[in-house]
Amino acid sequence: MDPVLSQLTASLAKAKTVEQLIRPLLDMLGNITGMESTYLTSVHPEQNLQKVRYARNGGRMQIAEGLCVPWEDTLCKRSLDMGITATNQVSVLWGDSAAARQLGINTYLSAPVFNTDGLLLGTLCAASSDTLPITHEIETLLLLFANIIANFIERELLVESLQVANAQLTSYAMTDALTGLPNRRALFDHLDRLLAQAVRNRFSILVGVVDLDGFKQINDQHGHQAGDEFLKSVAQRLQSGLRATDMLGRMGGDEFVIVGPGPAWPKDDAPGALITEGEPAQAGATLQRRLAAATAGDYLLAGHDTSYPGASVGVVALAPFGLRSETAVSLADSEMYTVKQSRKAGR
Repeated sequence: MDPVLSQLTASLAKAKTVEQLIRPLLDMLGNITGMESTYLTSVHPEQNLQKVRYARNGGRMQIAEGLCVPWEDTLCKRSLDMGITATNQVSVLWGDSAAARQLGINTYLSAPVFNTDGLLLGTLCAASSDTLPITHEIETLLLLFANIIANFIERELLVESLQVANAQLTSYAMTDALTGLPNRRALFDHLDRLLAQAVRNRFSILVGVVDLDGFKQINDQHGHQAGDEFLKSVAQRLQSGLRATDMLGRMGGDEFVIVGPGPAWPKDDAPGALITEGEPAQAGATLQRRLAAATAGDYLLAGHDTSYPGASVGVVALAPFGLRSETAVSLADSEMYTVKQSRKAGR
C-alpha cells in the first residue's frame, strides 16, 4: 500500500485540473485491481442520465468516454441502492442487466462521488469480463480515490463559481446599472487604450458628448421611472447609430460619451490639438449630425407618446499625440456646450 500512497501523493501534487488528477488515478486503479476498464462518470438524476467523463481501457472491454446511458438502468445505481461497493458475481446479482450482459461484465467496482452537501456528483467505477478477486484493501482504495476525486471536483467547482462571481463583479464595476452601457471608468480605460493605439498607428480620435436637453422636465412631468425608460431608449438609439469600432458610455445623469477611431492623421500636432480640417473633421461632423438625429423623435413615456426635439451633441476630431483622456472628453464637452448655447439662441 505504501507505494500506492506515494504515487497518489505525487499525482495530487502535480494535478492542476480534474482531468490531470483523474487520468493517473484511473491508471493506478486499473493496475492495482487488474480490471479491464476504470472510469469516472457524472450523474444527473433529474435528467435520468449518467455520462462517462474519463475512461481507461486496458483489455477487451471498452467503455467509451462521452457515453451517456439512462441512470435508472446502470450498475452504478444498483450498487448505490443496495449499498454494494464490489462484486465478482455480476451475472448472479444483476442477471437482468442488459448493459452487463452486452459488455460481459463479471467483476464490478463502484463508489459514489458525493459533495459535502451529500449531492451525488458521479461514480468511480471499474469493470472486467474476468472473475477477479476482491479484497478489503481494494474496496478501501476505491473509496479513498472517490473521496479524493469528490474533494477535487468540489474545489474546481468552487474556483469556477468564484471566477464567475469575480467576472460579474468586474462587469458591475464597469457597467452602468440602468442602461447596461460602459460607465465612466470603463469608458476612460477604453479611451486610454485607444489613444495609445492611435499614436502608434497615427490615426485621429473622435470624441462626442451627448447632453439630453429637457431631461429634468421629463422627470418632473412623467416621473422618475419614465425618465429611466427615456434614458434607456436614448441609449439604444445612440447605439444603433454607431460604428462597430465606437464605444458608447454613460457618464452619469443625462450625459453620454462616444469615443472611436477617426481617419488617419500623420501630423505631429501639439497635445490636445483639435483637428478642424480634412477627413477627421468631416468624420466628426458626420458623427455629430447622426447622433443628434438619433436622439430626436417620439418616445413612449408613462403610456404617452412624447415628442423630443433631440439632444445637444458635440463631437470633436483630435490628434492623439500627448493627449489625455480627461482633456479629450473636456474638449468634446466644450463643443457640446457651444451647440447647446446655439440651440438656445435659435429658439
